[in-house]
Amino acid sequence: MSHLDPEQIALLALGEAAASLADCAHLRECEICAAEIDELKVTVEVARTTAADVGLESPPDRVWDAIAAEVGLGSAASAAGAAVADAAFPPPHGTPSSLSGSAPQDDADTDTDAAPGDPRDAAPAPSAYRDTGAAVSDRPAAGRTGRRARGLFALAASLALVAGVGIGAWVINAVNQPTTVAQAALDPFPDHPDAAGVADVEVARDGSRALVVSVEGGVVADTYREVWLIRNDAGALISLGVLDGDSGTFAVPDGVDLDEYSLVDVSVEPIDGDPAHSGDSIVRGELTGL
Repeated sequence: MSHLDPEQIALLALGEAAASLADCAHLRECEICAAEIDELKVTVEVARTTAADVGLESPPDRVWDAIAAEVGLGSAASAAGAAVADAAFPPPHGTPSSLSGSAPQDDADTDTDAAPGDPRDAAPAPSAYRDTGAAVSDRPAAGRTGRRARGLFALAASLALVAGVGIGAWVINAVNQPTTVAQAALDPFPDHPDAAGVADVEVARDGSRALVVSVEGGVVADTYREVWLIRNDAGALISLGVLDGDSGTFAVPDGVDLDEYSLVDVSVEPIDGDPAHSGDSIVRGELTGL
């Protein structure tokens, strides 16, 4: 009987659907492939949870030997891998490991000659992928170990790819985030005692600057609010635009020295077509470096 490729086994363990009806039929009949999927599912669950939730078990030496043989490493590398795994992932205290050597036995179970009908002779629980009456394959154990090793490699590659994509997206997002270089607390003027606000200067990766303004209060009927940069001696000012809502982001023109134009002002402007400052400021504050 031919078996599914290790890559297919790994994908099924990750929760992917079978590629064809023939694969589904094979899984219902083949105890070997179904068992390998069940084993790899345990690895997936461990990878998706924390060490506190699931105890990690150290695989036996034969697994490391198979992995070393698969990638062309010597016996020294296999022994080193097993030693590292034993130190890093000891089996839970008092719990026999299904992947480690011999499991502890009670004194009552030391008899190696099991009587007919002994529960120890019972067949393993059937997998969800196969019928309970499926025959056990006589495929050599070495072949199963090799397939399992290849399946582990494929599964590890899939998990690494998923993790790499997530980490890469996080890194790209973090790198592309603008840097806040200055901030101002916007204090209310006497005519607008309930108003308050804050302004941040952000610098993008390309060097462009933006003023992010948030203001609460100061809304007057039939007017709009406008954001300004005012020179620190109040001798000149630059309009950045209309504040629509409680917050907005405004491009700071190239060449504007924020050490000179350090005052952020938000004013109430009548709808009269006059572009000049109305003289009715809601809040104002001075930018300072962080």
